[in-house]
Amino acid sequence: MNSVDVEVIRTAIDWMDRGHRVVMGTVVRTWGSSPRPPGSLMIIRDDGQVAGSVSGGCIEDDLVDRVRRGDLALRLPATTRYGDGAQESQRFGLPCGGTVQVVLEPLSAASRLRELLAAMDEHRVVRRRLVMASGLVSLEPAGEADTVSFDDAALVTVHGPRLRLLIIGAGQLSRYLAAMAVMLDYRVTVCDPREEYHEGWSAMEGVTLSREMPDDLVLAMHLDARSAVVAVTHDPKLDDLALMEALKTPAFYVGALGSRRNNDTRRLRLREFDVSEAEVARLRGPVGLNLHGLTPPEIALSIVAEMTALHRGAPLGGPLDDWSASTTECAVSTSAGAT
Repeated sequence: MNSVDVEVIRTAIDWMDRGHRVVMGTVVRTWGSSPRPPGSLMIIRDDGQVAGSVSGGCIEDDLVDRVRRGDLALRLPATTRYGDGAQESQRFGLPCGGTVQVVLEPLSAASRLRELLAAMDEHRVVRRRLVMASGLVSLEPAGEADTVSFDDAALVTVHGPRLRLLIIGAGQLSRYLAAMAVMLDYRVTVCDPREEYHEGWSAMEGVTLSREMPDDLVLAMHLDARSAVVAVTHDPKLDDLALMEALKTPAFYVGALGSRRNNDTRRLRLREFDVSEAEVARLRGPVGLNLHGLTPPEIALSIVAEMTALHRGAPLGGPLDDWSASTTECAVSTSAGAT
């Protein structure tokens, strides 16, 4: 669940505490092109106030009107669908003939939103099941394979932190990279045993600073398929320590700052530390997409863009992923992976 949807739940609790009737809408199915994916949330207050979005603005006004009139989800959960046919898609502005189905749930103490929010605050991933016929809600730990599902009888949603990012190095680039990752709902850990780089990190919300040695921290974090690692210190004594352990984990992204030549040299070093050919081949280096970025924020953007592409399963290998012409050796002021 992303931070926008977490804020929706916080707002719903606040509105109920103030005595309002609140209905929560959840996207459960989409066909064709849809602005919001399954699991996206929106809440509607009895006076028409809203938070969140289920369509990016296409159907919200109609939902608000129907909920205020009591046509939907007055006492029990209900479903509604938008975009059946070209005429309705055009009426509501749904793109490319898209169709979206939404479950609307009248909220109460029995919705267990406080328990859900407490679990998320503790960084637990929770499976929430809503029974349509009764409105009963159950919460339990989510499994790796759990995802949003709806079979007309029950709605299952998964809530909690999904992604982690470990950044090796606490320099200037790391600050931009950490800030962008937090906005994308990563739990960020910055690792740097060098005391001179620690000033100011305690003030960055959503980021944990570790003083451990990188290899020890990688092992302690038990990185999984929701984890990413980026090494940006330019110091092989730190970067390589992290990479040699991270490449052996299921982490979906492992990258290292440096030019093409420097990363080729790094791959040779890693093979000397009992890192297999297949594991070395997983290294994203030069790191990031080739956006020709010149500044630390642009370089950070190229890294999170590549992380997002890999996480979402987008195909790479085109011009933005091509560093074959890169000859730059150093200086962060050049481009993302070519430093």
